[in-house]
Amino acid sequence: MTRGAVVITGIGVLTPAGNTVDSLWDALLTGESTAQFIDRFDASAHPIRIGCQVPVAPAPAGVSEKQLRRLDPFARFGLTAALDAFTDAGSPQTDPGRTSILVGNAVGGRTTSDTESIRFAQGGPRSVSPLMPVVTMPNAAAVAISMALGSTGPALTIATTCASGADAIGLGAALLRGDTADVVVAGGCEATLTPVTLAAFAALGALSAHTGNPGRACRPFDSARDGFVMGEGATFVVLERETDALARGARIYGSVLGYASGSDAHHLSRPHPQGDGAVSAMTSALRDADLAPSAIGHINAHGTSTRLNDAVEALAIRRVFGDASVPPVTAPKGVTGHLLGASGAVEAVAALLAARRGTVPPVANHDITGPEIGLDIVAGAPRRIPVAPALSNSFGFGGHNACLIVA
Repeated sequence: MTRGAVVITGIGVLTPAGNTVDSLWDALLTGESTAQFIDRFDASAHPIRIGCQVPVAPAPAGVSEKQLRRLDPFARFGLTAALDAFTDAGSPQTDPGRTSILVGNAVGGRTTSDTESIRFAQGGPRSVSPLMPVVTMPNAAAVAISMALGSTGPALTIATTCASGADAIGLGAALLRGDTADVVVAGGCEATLTPVTLAAFAALGALSAHTGNPGRACRPFDSARDGFVMGEGATFVVLERETDALARGARIYGSVLGYASGSDAHHLSRPHPQGDGAVSAMTSALRDADLAPSAIGHINAHGTSTRLNDAVEALAIRRVFGDASVPPVTAPKGVTGHLLGASGAVEAVAALLAARRGTVPPVANHDITGPEIGLDIVAGAPRRIPVAPALSNSFGFGGHNACLIVA
């Protein structure tokens, strides 16, 4: 494998906290949650009625209304963010067969699935749309992006639940280092704020029950944390080899220095109790970047705000960095909600922006660090730090662990 610097030359975001890099960054710095009572459908019968919604989803440029009607919201989110990233990168021109699309996604077209299931229940088999299979398929976003860009290289969908977006970026860097592609558009997209999906996660006990005040519900690493808030949206980046980016005079946001992925092989929804998989992923990412733990300036934690996952992630971080030398830790889900398959991509960008600007955003709603956490949680206000590489963690159901190091 060719080992060369892989850089990020374009970013596109579509999140509850903003549709531009600057608006997302400003929202993270405030440390204020975007959670609210859901108004997209009647959630009055649901035990959990809050979520982090994308307030306005602009139509992707150059895509017809007919094409948009054939996209589930998750694919539309992904297409919009991916095209924004490609434009932001200066629309790099290369052999279409050397442009690759990597999309992280956890659940596919849930909005369409819910709608068509209701139609079936009310009207029988003949009422179901013949387009349902192609609209709901998890690879629909990758297909839409590759068609819009005219790229004929690999268009892959990565389904490692909440680690999907991070895995997409990490695997994209690997394609460039292995000379399989010259340009990679990588990220994640998700639209899970649907009646059935919301009910299912509530039944699982994964969601916060602090429903009286939505903005205070998600509180990563806090002693009063009790679950996450569902979010939606997309984030994509354009990856290139540094030599190619410099040759065309591209603006460079930063580099992907290291990546590792692995599995707990332990449980469908619970992490390994000692965080073995997370420890392995963080250690392997550091090794891939050829960095010692002391080189990391801050950690962008997965930080879901669930009792067990935050405690195990904290334990794993202390095992890797040592109890006395853990760098500052932040966790964006208190602001954005949990974007599932898109969360790893959103948070990789957040980690890069913080590393680039030497400022770590605070964790929303963090009042008292849980006694079992033992980390230096950034809370209350942003914290200035020396410019240094950042570690971004993404851990998902099924024991998927993905870690990126960006600088």
